Amino acid sequence: MTRTLRAALAALAIMTIAPAVLARCEVDKPVTLADLNWDSSAFHVAVAARILKDGYGCHVERKPGATRPLFKALARGEVDIMMEVWKDNIPTLWRQAAQAGDVIEMGVNYPDAVQGWFVPAYLVQGEDAPAPDLESVRDLAGYRDLFADPEDRGKGRFYNCMLGWGCEKVNTRKLHAYGLADDFNNFRPVSGRALVRAIASHYEKREPFLTYYWGPTWVLGTYDLVMLEEPPYDPDIWSEMNRTRRPEAATAYPTSAITIAVSDEFAEAAPEIVGFLESYRTSNDLVSAALADMRRLEGDAEAAARRFLTARPEIWTEWVPEDVARRVREGLS
Repeated sequence: MTRTLRAALAALAIMTIAPAVLARCEVDKPVTLADLNWDSSAFHVAVAARILKDGYGCHVERKPGATRPLFKALARGEVDIMMEVWKDNIPTLWRQAAQAGDVIEMGVNYPDAVQGWFVPAYLVQGEDAPAPDLESVRDLAGYRDLFADPEDRGKGRFYNCMLGWGCEKVNTRKLHAYGLADDFNNFRPVSGRALVRAIASHYEKREPFLTYYWGPTWVLGTYDLVMLEEPPYDPDIWSEMNRTRRPEAATAYPTSAITIAVSDEFAEAAPEIVGFLESYRTSNDLVSAALADMRRLEGDAEAAARRFLTARPEIWTEWVPEDVARRVREGLS
């Protein structure tokens, strides 16, 4: 190999790696993301991690866990970024941490999340539906036997969230407020995946079941579920409901704007990354489509994030400066 050829190849190598060399993270420690235990969070964490790693040159770590402990870790500065904050599920924790200045809201990740109590459509719709008059949570007391708990046939079974999720406490309060605590066992699956397995098993056998669920998720996009009516959302009733363990009144979940939050220390130390997080925007439909894709990829959030970043540059390149977008694209190639 001639000296000229070696020099040309060396120059080409420098040009090839230059974008990566230029990416220098503005914090001198790993960026820690809250790795919450449900699919939409896993997708957003994977997308953000890829952009932080390739675009901003950061070393990224993930701290797995449930909502309440991870949010408390965020407030203590042990976690830097939480990509999904369901503020309505942790109203007291959010209010205390935000008022103390321990967490800083970056903005809305997606504005149109839903939560509620669902039954399968085959249970309430169609000529052969066994419960065509079941429309509201107020009707459930009359259908206890339809939803019989296989481990306690004298009561129905309500599939709640798992322990540690903010929605578990909300749903437990609702069971009391709607007068259902004596008629239904408050069943808490061991994990989000266990809840999905229960829904899938009942649905495939066309069995009755009553469950809490939320969107965007691939579950609501795959199974035909009907959300039961509740009293319209009332902020005063909602607030009072969340202040007592056995409330006398309850209200529907609000349609939620799911936000991104960072610790106060991180917000001060990483203004460029804060700018990225403030611009990060998705939607219920976009995330549901990504989660359906993720399911086809056998739950691989990293693969789903890579596919999203490759297929939808018109979305994510609006979140970051051009030099960051270029490095992310090069990392994908």
